[in-house]
Amino acid sequence: MVKYAIIPEPAFIQNHNGNFQCCGISLPTLPENNNNIQKEIQIFNAQIINTWGKKACTGNSGKINLITAEGFFDTESYQLEILPNEIRLCSSAETGMYRGLQTLRQLFLSGYREGILSIPCGIIKDKPHFPWRGFMLDCSRYFYSIEFIKKLLDALSLQHINIFHWHLTDDQGWRLPVRQYPLLTEIGSKRQDHRLHGEFISGFYSEVQIRDIVEYAAGRHIEVVPEIDLPGHTSAILAAYPHLGCTGGPYRVEDRYSIFEDVLCAGNDDIFPLAEALFDTLAELFPSKYVHIGGDEVRFNRWAECPKCQKRLRELGLKEPAQLQSWITSRLTGMLQQRGKTAIGWDEVLENTDKFPLPDDLIVMSWRDQKGGSKAAARGHRVIMTPCTDGCYLDYKHIDQCEEPGQLSVSTIAQCFNLNPITAEMDDTAASLVLGGQGNLWSEIIYAGKIAEYMIFPRICALAETFWSADKDHNIEDFGKRLEIHQQRLDKLGLLQYRGPLE
Repeated sequence: MVKYAIIPEPAFIQNHNGNFQCCGISLPTLPENNNNIQKEIQIFNAQIINTWGKKACTGNSGKINLITAEGFFDTESYQLEILPNEIRLCSSAETGMYRGLQTLRQLFLSGYREGILSIPCGIIKDKPHFPWRGFMLDCSRYFYSIEFIKKLLDALSLQHINIFHWHLTDDQGWRLPVRQYPLLTEIGSKRQDHRLHGEFISGFYSEVQIRDIVEYAAGRHIEVVPEIDLPGHTSAILAAYPHLGCTGGPYRVEDRYSIFEDVLCAGNDDIFPLAEALFDTLAELFPSKYVHIGGDEVRFNRWAECPKCQKRLRELGLKEPAQLQSWITSRLTGMLQQRGKTAIGWDEVLENTDKFPLPDDLIVMSWRDQKGGSKAAARGHRVIMTPCTDGCYLDYKHIDQCEEPGQLSVSTIAQCFNLNPITAEMDDTAASLVLGGQGNLWSEIIYAGKIAEYMIFPRICALAETFWSADKDHNIEDFGKRLEIHQQRLDKLGLLQYRGPLE
C-alpha cells in the first residue's frame, strides 16, 4: 500500500508494472457531451495550478480521461486506472468524480519532481464506509478568517472529509448575522482579549461571506452544517438581549473559558421568537438539511431559582429544572422540522427525557465518550461519534509533553486511527444507525490559523481513514509509512503539521 501512500486507504489496489509518465503535469479536460463534471474539473485544475503554477501544467504526453459510467452504487465511489500513457477516472456521479480527482491530486503531489510527473501503474477502486466524515471548527472563541477557512476546506477535501461543522456561537462570541436581532452581532460579537491587554476584539461573518463559504465547500463536495448553541453557552445572546436570561443581567460576552451559570430563561416565551429568527436565517443561508442546536453543558441553577421557570415547571407537570431542557429541545426540533431541517444535539440531550422524549429524527453527537452514542442508537436515534476520550478532540495535545500546545488531555494519532464508531454494545440494528464521526477543534487557546493547522494535521488524516476505510484491516505501522509521504504532500499545500510519535 505504501507504493501509492494514499490516505485514506482505498478499498482495493492492484499494482501493475510500469509508470504513467510525462513532462510537465497533464490536466483533464471536459469530456464531450458531459457538462455535469465541469465544476469538478475546474476546481481540480485550479488546485494543481495553485500548487505549481501554470507553467508546470503543460504535460501533453499523457492523457487524463474522465468517464461517467454506470455500475457505481455509491455516489462517492470511483475507479482510477493508471496506464503507461493514460489515466482513466470512472464514476457515476459528480461526487465520486471529485473524490477520485482528490486521490489523483495526492498522486500528483508526491509524483511530480523536477518537471516530470511519474505515477506507478495500477487500478484503484474506492468507496466510503461511513457517510459522515466530519470536521468541526469553533469560530466563536477565535474568529478565523474566510481565507483560512477556505484553505482548510481545500485541504480537508484531499482526505475525502465531507462535512464542515461550523460552530458559530458560544459564550465568547456570536458570529452569525440575524436581521431581526442586530445586537447579536453589534454587541455579541465583541469581547475583551487579555492577550491584547484587555482590548476588545470582534468579528462576525456577513451573509455574503457565509454564502461564499457554503458555495466554496459545495464545490469540494463538503456539506456545511451550522451550529447555534441553545439553551446554554449563551452569554453572547444574553449580553445583547439581557431580558432573555433569568436574572435580567447584567451579562457580558465572556472572556473566560468555562461553563457558566446563566443560560436562556426556560420560563420566558421570548426565547422562542429568537429561535424562530435564528432558524429562518440558517434555512436561508445554509442548504444543508442539518442544524446543530448544541444542548451541551447546560447549568440548571438559574432555572431552579427563577420564578418564571418554576411556573413553567408547574404548567408542564415537571419536577426537576433539568427536565426543562428536553422540553426546549423538543420545541426547537419541531421548529426545524417545519423548515425541512433535522436537528443534531450533543449527547446531553439524551438526559431527563422521560416526560418529553426526544423526537425520533434527532441525531445525537456523542462527545463525552462513546456511551452516549451507544445509548442513542439503542433508542433508535442516528449517531455521530466524536468522543473526546478517543482522539476526536483536536485541541488536546498530540502527546503528553509540556512543550506541546493543547489543553485538558491528549489525543494521539494512534487514538484517532484506532477509533471504531461502532461499539461492542451495538447489535446490527444499532450499528446501522451510526452515520460516522468527526474531529473537533475548539479554539479557546488556538488563537491563530497556523496553530490550528498544527493541531488539525495530521490527526484529521487518521480520522479520515477511520471513517472512510473502516472496513479495512487497520495497521498503524502501514499507516505511519504512508503518512510520512502524505505529510510531504501537505507541506506543499503550506500546512503547518505535527511531526512526532504516533502514540
